[in-house]
Amino acid sequence: MTRLSVVDAQRCVGCELCMLACSRRQNDVGLVSSCIGVQSSGGMEHGFTVIVCRACYNPPCARVCPVDALSVRKGGGVILNKAKCIGCKTCVGNCILGAIFWDNSAQKPLVCIHCGICAKYCPHGVLALDQLPEQKMEVAADAQK
Repeated sequence: MTRLSVVDAQRCVGCELCMLACSRRQNDVGLVSSCIGVQSSGGMEHGFTVIVCRACYNPPCARVCPVDALSVRKGGGVILNKAKCIGCKTCVGNCILGAIFWDNSAQKPLVCIHCGICAKYCPHGVLALDQLPEQKMEVAADAQK
């Protein structure tokens, strides 16, 4: 099991290559389909904020989904079942990190699947895809019970 992590947000220069890579994975050429966000904290002088799912072990977004379209992913985070999703945006408003984005054309949430394509294309080493040890996953599963 893998999980995306922000290694050093101070290195982010706001190039948005991570966002482009994520959107491209979903066959989009713009930034609107990205499951990761980069926001200015005041430009180069104040840096940037990288917004990405941190793979909560007991994700509030899944708890509030009225149709169970979000299921808890082994190792943390969620998996979206688009067929079940009714587009109510409840998950978006309940993500404590603001890491669930919205696809206006499909009227569905954009949820990180922790594939790591964004980390692969980050030229500054801001992001990494961590391999979770089996032991840690068992502890996380026990904590959810």
